Amino acid sequence: MSSALELKPIKLYTAQTPNGYKTSIFLEELKAAYPGFTYEFQSLSFSKNEQKEPWYLKINPNGRIPAISDPNREDFNVFETAAVILYLIQHYDKEFKLSFDPVNEPDAYSEALQWTFFVHGGIGPMQGQANHFFRYAPEKIPYAIKRYNDETRRLYSVLEARLSDGREYLAGPGKGKYSFADVNGFPWVRGHGWAGIQNFEADFPNVQAWLDRIEARPAVYEGLGVPARGKKMTKEEEEKAAAEARAWILGNPSK
Repeated sequence: MSSALELKPIKLYTAQTPNGYKTSIFLEELKAAYPGFTYEFQSLSFSKNEQKEPWYLKINPNGRIPAISDPNREDFNVFETAAVILYLIQHYDKEFKLSFDPVNEPDAYSEALQWTFFVHGGIGPMQGQANHFFRYAPEKIPYAIKRYNDETRRLYSVLEARLSDGREYLAGPGKGKYSFADVNGFPWVRGHGWAGIQNFEADFPNVQAWLDRIEARPAVYEGLGVPARGKKMTKEEEEKAAAEARAWILGNPSK
C-alpha cells in the first residue's frame, strides 16, 4: 500500500440513510485521526434508481448503499456496511485509534464485534421495518406497527443495560472506548423518532446520553453532512417526506 502521504482518496457511494451516515462518520473519524487519509463521495439518487444501474452493480451486486472503492488497493470494492467498516479498520486504522488490537486486546475486540453484529442483525433490520410500517406502508397495520416498534424498543433496552453503571461506550474495559461499534449503532438509534418510538429520553436515558456524547464529536458532525445534512422537520414536513418516499417505494417494489 502507498505511504500515508501518497494515499489516494477512498471513493464512497452513499445516500442519506443510517447506513450511509455510519460509513461517512467512520471515514471522517479516520480522516481526523490519520493525516493524509481522505475520501470523496458520490451521492446516489434512489428516485432515479441509480443504485440499480449496471455500473454500480459492478461495485455492489446487491444494489444498495453504501459501498466503497479503494484506489490504494487496485480499486478493490467493498459493500455491506459492517464489512466496509471492518475493511477500513484492517487497512487504515493501524494504530487502533477507533478499534482494538485483536491480538493484544482480544476481549475488547470481540466485544466491539459483538455489538456491531447486534446492530447489523438486530436494530438495523427491526428498526427498518418499524420505519416502513409506521411511515411508508400503503395502509396502517396496527399489528405490524406494534410488533416492530416493540422489538425496536426491546433492542434499545439491551443498549440501555449495557450503558448503565457509568459505561460510556459499548466496547472496552471500564467506561469503554469510543470505537467502530459505537459508530455502527449511532445513526440508527439517532433516528428513533422516524420509527415512531415514543418517550425515548425518559425510557432510555443512558442511550440518550450515549447519543449526545457521540454527536458532540466534530467528525460525527462532518459525517452527518455527507452526502447532505438533514434538517429538523415539522410534523407536516415529515408527513410530506414520508408520502414522497411511500410513492417511490410502491412504484419500485424491488428497490
